[in-house]
Amino acid sequence: MTKIAVIIGSSGLTGSQLLKTLLSSNVYHKVISFVRRSSKISHPKLVQYVVDFDNPQSYENLIEGNDMFCCLGTTIKKAGTEEAFEKVDLHYPIQFAKAAANKGIKQFSIISTLGANPKSGNFYLRTKGKCEDELRKLPFQSISIFRPSLLLGNRKEFRLGEKLAEYAMRILSVFLVGSLRKYRSISIKKVAYAMFQIAQQNTVGYHVYESDEISDMSAQREN
Repeated sequence: MTKIAVIIGSSGLTGSQLLKTLLSSNVYHKVISFVRRSSKISHPKLVQYVVDFDNPQSYENLIEGNDMFCCLGTTIKKAGTEEAFEKVDLHYPIQFAKAAANKGIKQFSIISTLGANPKSGNFYLRTKGKCEDELRKLPFQSISIFRPSLLLGNRKEFRLGEKLAEYAMRILSVFLVGSLRKYRSISIKKVAYAMFQIAQQNTVGYHVYESDEISDMSAQREN
């Protein structure tokens, strides 16, 4: 029996890769993507809805299916203010998740970040942690939190800081062993594959996957 997948944030770095994974899979016969602006992507299985993320009523009744994937995320620099960042990385995901739970979606998967903690002194990590905590309260059969380290992939926009970090991490990765493995940078393909794979395992409850665990899932695929 094939399923229906719902994805939010399919235009981003990891989201675009996950969308490709979902569309190429035989598991889903329909993939619903909620976007703020129409994209040029076309596929027989893809249903794209352009909605107002600030108005849940614009999308609540359009949600259907089995598994929801959330890849929403921005940076404070790109968002402009902490309030705008919080809207994208906290409020939007929770609003979509609540709507999904009300429509009977069983599994919810989301990209968070390494070090997410609602009590962190870092605003970015604190916001991500708050999102994780709010999700825990919702009545899904399964909630999967993915906490990747620095993401490797071809971004649409150039970010000097992240490019420098990527270069440094490639050099340092060889020294990050044991409990430090989770700090190694990770490719978006590995993250997308892990999100897809976990959704097929019909897990029950609230689960957090750190970056090294995400990487190991792809390693098992390659072996």
